Amino acid sequence: MSKDHGYEKRLRHLQIELVKMQRHIIGEGRRLLVILEGRDGAGKDGTIKRITEHLSPRETRVVALPKPSDVETTQWYFQRYVRHLPAGGEIVLFNRSWYNRAGVEKVMGFCTETQYHEFMRTVPVFEIMLAEAGITLVKYYLDIDRQEQKKRLEARHQDPLKQWKISPIDEKALKHFDDYTQARNAMLLGTDSAAAPWLVVRADDKKAARLAIIADLITRVDYRDAARHEIDGQIVRRFDEACLSNGMLAS
Repeated sequence: MSKDHGYEKRLRHLQIELVKMQRHIIGEGRRLLVILEGRDGAGKDGTIKRITEHLSPRETRVVALPKPSDVETTQWYFQRYVRHLPAGGEIVLFNRSWYNRAGVEKVMGFCTETQYHEFMRTVPVFEIMLAEAGITLVKYYLDIDRQEQKKRLEARHQDPLKQWKISPIDEKALKHFDDYTQARNAMLLGTDSAAAPWLVVRADDKKAARLAIIADLITRVDYRDAARHEIDGQIVRRFDEACLSNGMLAS
């Protein structure tokens, strides 16, 4: 059996579990919110595509918001995200989220220090409110090392089908790699909580990361006849401070 065949076979089994999980969510009126954050080029788009590929489009939404409008910049920071939260029976995936403020906005100077610190202080409270309202919130941070990011960002320029992924912010990702590392560390340390824990993903191997994320995700909802799959703890694990120094996250 080839490596690719083995990947496709395991992916199919995991996607079947996702469909079973969604049937439970719809039937019970559950609400699932999945946040995918990470470095540019870490594989968020590909992971979301595999998660949603066979799910019901009526009960599944992917949210990838553009930069805020002039009006939105005057609103409560979380306001434009709240309108996209899942209703009963829905799965919503945020391809980047309110954590933009702790990442790109912080690094690129798109927010003030006051706005940043206000976000870091209030986001744990906001997420506790979501959990207490009955929303299952799952947060993944996908990380890759400097060389892997360089390779992936360069590949975007060479592939005509990936031109839409190129942005001015991506162009600065490598230059600010260390700045993003510092912002990532502060974000994970400051916003991890029992109500909304971070799951960190070593995503240098795209396919292995996708499988590990889906295998983990299906454990986050108890559904009937669940077939659990082994989760590789070297690829995805609950964040703790040791992750900053043990190689789980790029430095």
